[in-house]
Amino acid sequence: LLAMLSFSALARTSSTAARRLFRGFSTSRAAQALRIGDEAPDFTQQSTQGDIHWHDYIKDSWGILFSHPKDYTPVCTTELGYVQKLLPEFEARNVKVVALSVDSLDEHFGWVSDITSTQGIGSVTYPILADGDRSVATKYDMLDQTNLSAGLPLTVRSVFFVGPDRLIKAIITYPASTGRNFDEILRVVDSLQLTQEHKVATPVNWKQGDDCVIVPSVSNEEAAKMFPGGWDEKRPYLRMVKQPGKE
Repeated sequence: LLAMLSFSALARTSSTAARRLFRGFSTSRAAQALRIGDEAPDFTQQSTQGDIHWHDYIKDSWGILFSHPKDYTPVCTTELGYVQKLLPEFEARNVKVVALSVDSLDEHFGWVSDITSTQGIGSVTYPILADGDRSVATKYDMLDQTNLSAGLPLTVRSVFFVGPDRLIKAIITYPASTGRNFDEILRVVDSLQLTQEHKVATPVNWKQGDDCVIVPSVSNEEAAKMFPGGWDEKRPYLRMVKQPGKE
């Protein structure tokens, strides 16, 4: 009977500790919720390519931080392999990519061996953060309270696009069950970089070389100076123009 009472007391204590832990993560999430236009939180964390000091690492480049629920998982393995294949495309756009998983550095290195052997690549040359303490995941609100491992929340498939000014330009979040479309992520980068340099927006299903939309805040008089080749005015608010630099 005494043993049963002791076990019951221990269970209550463990349950209370777990609730406190979850409240701590929830509080952090509420306090740290990030939006487009916010400064991307800085951090220092171990990675497969050495310690990463995020803001210093980006320098004058664009940055993409993308998270994974856990090492040795099938969807993540395919994603990381595909990103390595796309690395020349990211580099051509002056984009540095950094992956994140909540497992240890040793586990990352073992997982990289699996990634290279199953995905037809020679190596993984971009950093994978070892965010075992979930400090980066908490800062970026990546934690999924419904997906637990050893009592702790795992990360969802978040993607943060960060500009050279350290501001968040876009955020995409997928559930753990859905692999990301990294061709779409490249397309978003192209749109972000184009629209930062020119007074245009990119319409539905836009891709490099397609026509763009002149933003409504630009008057026809201003547009005539910016786009001397003219435009197709379907409505006063809908003016299609050749992509700048592709005329």
